[in-house]
Amino acid sequence: MEARLLDGAALARRVRERVAGEVAELKARGVTPGLSVVLVGDDPASAVYVHHKTKDCQEVGMRGEQIRMPASTSQDELLAVVDRLNGDPAVHGILVQMPVPKQIDPAAVIARIAPEKDVDGFHPVNVGKTYIGEDSGFAPCTPAGVMVMLREAGVDLRGAEVVIIGRSNIVGKPMAALLVQPGVDATVTVCHSRTRDLAAHTRRADVIVAAIGRARFVTGDMVKPGAVVIDVGMNRIDDPTTKSGTRLVGDVDFEAVRQVASAITPVPGGVGPMTRAMLLENTVRAARRAAGA
Repeated sequence: MEARLLDGAALARRVRERVAGEVAELKARGVTPGLSVVLVGDDPASAVYVHHKTKDCQEVGMRGEQIRMPASTSQDELLAVVDRLNGDPAVHGILVQMPVPKQIDPAAVIARIAPEKDVDGFHPVNVGKTYIGEDSGFAPCTPAGVMVMLREAGVDLRGAEVVIIGRSNIVGKPMAALLVQPGVDATVTVCHSRTRDLAAHTRRADVIVAAIGRARFVTGDMVKPGAVVIDVGMNRIDDPTTKSGTRLVGDVDFEAVRQVASAITPVPGGVGPMTRAMLLENTVRAARRAAGA
């Protein structure tokens, strides 16, 4: 029996509808939530991401601003823009699209964003709040979206064995922090490229979160029958049958694993839409706090 699909696109639509309602309530009080996205350089993939993020804002009634800067932008010039946005009361969320050109230190940029406007959840203050379970901060959007997906799917995480494949600051580490909080109560193992006998860990997992950035890395024989598999990966591979000559696949061998798992996220249409939806939710939360609501 094939695994049920965890439809991130459908869930994201419900989140967006709820966010749109919250935006309307804030507007009635004279507050229009605003997100400013800064793009430095002309990376095509980054430009697409930024376009989607600002379009998402507009669709739920928020103000979505896109600030484009040339690849030659200095770190001081970028920090000056961040400072301006920090001081603008109409801006509730700030996101600097990564990667930035090599002359700019991304850590310095992230640290310059006011924590209360860091809706990406990467400022050290928000990282710390995520780890200690303090909900006055912002958790990174992808792990936050995965948590919503698991909750909405009815996955009981209390005492469950969860294996995360990948230890990035964007997904793996904050994912582990969210899963071990009291009230969630999962037992978490974080695996990575240096883990010995990775399959021995994944085969005992009730839930696998794959975020290692390798196409179809998790195979069917690595998964315990009945496990829930969350595929965070986005990898472009060659496919001569498509018009573009490529297609997107995840970190999981979808066709093989869906024959073993009880539930699985597709790529595309799984975690990706939820990441974008959680960015909107974080921005509305930031606007509500700024308004004292």
